[in-house]
Amino acid sequence: MRRALVAAGRQLTRCQALVEASPAQHRGWGSTSAGEWTTSRRLGWFREGWGRYISTRARDRSLDEASERRRPFASIGVEASAPTRVCIPSIDGARGYSVSPPTRRGGDASDRVDVTARETNDDDADRVNSGDAASVSSRGDGFARAPEAERTWVDETLPPFAVPYAKLVRLDRPAGVYLLAWPCLWSIALAAPPGCPPDPYLSSLFCAGAFLLRGAGCTVNDLWDRDIDKLVARTRNRPIASGAVSPTAALVFLAAQLGAGAGILLQLNDFSKALGASSLALVAAYPAMKRLTNWPQAFLGLTFNWGALLGYAAVHGTLNPAVCAPLYASGVFWTLLYDTVYAHQDKDDDKKIGVKSTALHLQEMAGGRAEDTKKYLAAFGAASTAGLCAAGHAAGVGPAFYLGVSASAAHLAWQVRDVNLDDGEDCAAKFRSNGTQYGAIVFAACVAGKLTGF
Repeated sequence: MRRALVAAGRQLTRCQALVEASPAQHRGWGSTSAGEWTTSRRLGWFREGWGRYISTRARDRSLDEASERRRPFASIGVEASAPTRVCIPSIDGARGYSVSPPTRRGGDASDRVDVTARETNDDDADRVNSGDAASVSSRGDGFARAPEAERTWVDETLPPFAVPYAKLVRLDRPAGVYLLAWPCLWSIALAAPPGCPPDPYLSSLFCAGAFLLRGAGCTVNDLWDRDIDKLVARTRNRPIASGAVSPTAALVFLAAQLGAGAGILLQLNDFSKALGASSLALVAAYPAMKRLTNWPQAFLGLTFNWGALLGYAAVHGTLNPAVCAPLYASGVFWTLLYDTVYAHQDKDDDKKIGVKSTALHLQEMAGGRAEDTKKYLAAFGAASTAGLCAAGHAAGVGPAFYLGVSASAAHLAWQVRDVNLDDGEDCAAKFRSNGTQYGAIVFAACVAGKLTGF
């Protein structure tokens, strides 16, 4: 569309040159006896009419493109709330036509494309046409600016209609799948007979289940938080918040995810089926905890580590409290650590809109300094390590298990010591390391412990 507008602007410039070069040829455009239609006024009339024509074409083209693609406008790198402005040349400089993209389907006035002419200087025209959208839009609501939508492999490889749904389940951000799968795999490994590795079939089932349940959890969370997500810089471009996926479509998609998850659950024994189904109540209730308690991360720990119970039950058809209780508690404290670090990314926006988190609560308890909350993170890490040791002892592991747990404890200590809780990027990096490194270390410890156990 920008190329079409620029071409139209060039045509306008050529028309202007023709009028100025031979004004006598156009004296028949109006009454000249009284001197009302001078050349400049005729040119002004022509420019006004041409501008309306260009505006109409820009509006129609924008609506057509939005209808064809049906994907978030932010996916092409422009913030949803910021207009795309294409400047075409005119007599007095550059006239920018602002094309505000539709963010969702519908017929109300807020969804229609608004094309208006703005006078800009030449520097603005160059900046807009070079694609620097961030320099020509701003928010005045006191919240942080939403980053430009990051293009990932999802945008490059999937068909356009599938991209919003892939981003809804965070297909391009697999850290959550790892964090959900590791407690399941730890439990399956500790439930294995002495000298035996974990059951590969059950392990693969639980990995697939973790992928589906994590996606369903993201869908539920985004449905609950769609109004809040619009106010937080990091989440403003999520598919439901941006309007790329409607709530109704998200509910249908959620039903499909839960159906696929049920298919996996039906492969387990009867006790595991009942235990697994009971976790859905936690999944549905978690988003509300951010409005009700200062400890939503603790509730997330109860939800994300349910696999520590389910994995053992899938192997033995029952639970051994001596193994499962400390393993489950270990996972809850681990989640408290990594998700508190994660919550520090959004603490400024969360405070403004009233969302609760352990990051904010512990920072208030520490007198307002994020650095002083590390003592609480260290306590969470110590409790998690103690739970692992207790679970391994009850499961009859060998000495290799404790060597591995020592390495995992060192990893948690590194996270707590090095993380900059006021740096969102560093918080995100430490959070991801739990899925890619810490969980794998503990799993290796569980496998080695059972292979060398008694």
